[in-house]
Amino acid sequence: DHADIFKDLDEIKNQFHLLLRSVPSQGLIIHPNDDANLNALLEQGCWTPRLTTGTESISAQHLAADCSNFSIQLKGETVGEIRWPLTGEHNVRNALSAVAAARHAGVSPDIACEALSAFTGVKRRMEVLYDDSILTLYDDFAHHPTAIKTTLEGLRAQVGNEKIIAVVEPASHTMRRGTHAETLGTSSQTADETIWFQHDNIAWDMSVLANERNKIVKDHKTLIETVLKRIRYRKEKIHIVIMSNGAFGGIHSKIIEGLQPD
Repeated sequence: DHADIFKDLDEIKNQFHLLLRSVPSQGLIIHPNDDANLNALLEQGCWTPRLTTGTESISAQHLAADCSNFSIQLKGETVGEIRWPLTGEHNVRNALSAVAAARHAGVSPDIACEALSAFTGVKRRMEVLYDDSILTLYDDFAHHPTAIKTTLEGLRAQVGNEKIIAVVEPASHTMRRGTHAETLGTSSQTADETIWFQHDNIAWDMSVLANERNKIVKDHKTLIETVLKRIRYRKEKIHIVIMSNGAFGGIHSKIIEGLQPD
């Protein structure tokens, strides 16, 4: 991300290397075990104690397919359980890091798990804006392919075969300039349909994403009409996820307004 600030990935790694060098010896570097870029970064030099998540040192055992319930393991022993409204593997990883950091600061894992179980999430992270028997409308801040992918995978695990439509606005500078063009198309494949909004400030041809499951829309009016049409003719449950780190022209409230009877 942030291709408007950094020239390439190596430049980002260099900045994080400088950050690592500033962490004192009594600190702790917490990182996952399966990120090749992070592992390459750490090989450049790390002078602070490290804890690798997803290993015998600390790991999670999934108790629900959507990752909303899981236990925390320390050296193979269960030390706590988290049950919360968040979904997706990325949130499990966040929880592991949080428990590890709290433990380093003197908070026992069982207390950390209890606290995380009381966490209800933050605004714009799969925030439910509208919910009835036919429709659930979400607002999510996902603004790059990895976030789009993991968020939709978490929702799919939660809702099973119910229909999912992703409505995506490439609003960040990196997305607008097409840095993620090659991976963007497959990032939403967990959804049944994706509606991509091509603003006039997009610097690349988004038509390359178009196919029977991916529609390109270039104005808010058409976008809102398209979404409402999908809802009106639906008799079974449908989940619509609006994904953008921008205001998206206020389409969230306009869609909800459009649901009201005339």
